[in-house]
Amino acid sequence: MSDNTPNFSPRLVPVEALNAISSLIAEGAVFEGSFSAQQGLGLRIDGVLKGGIQVAQGGTVHIGPGGRVEQTTIEADHVLIEGRVQGTVIARQTLEITGSGTLIGDALYDAQLDVHPRAKLKGKVEYRGELDAPSPAPY
Repeated sequence: MSDNTPNFSPRLVPVEALNAISSLIAEGAVFEGSFSAQQGLGLRIDGVLKGGIQVAQGGTVHIGPGGRVEQTTIEADHVLIEGRVQGTVIARQTLEITGSGTLIGDALYDAQLDVHPRAKLKGKVEYRGELDAPSPAPY
């Protein structure tokens, strides 16, 4: 895929991470099962995914505005939600939920969280990093 950049400028998830995404579940497609990717790769979802997503270190998951992920646990370094997610999200670095995004479930993050105005979040939010550690530099 040549360009995975959203139609807006993400405030937290690095554009380079979005451009490194290598897999797509296209609009109109439905995938049932677990998805995993190796280091540095990622997944963009514009269709429907029912199942878990595990992306190794350096990976990114981008749920596009029309994308839906159900019955899931998503784990990646960077997670950008523009669509709808039902389940648990574990972001090892950055978690960003845009104004069009909905997360019904728990959000766990290790470094940075950005919830835009009009985003919908129903569930527990938990910071998993060291509370006394200095804040990481912005991307």
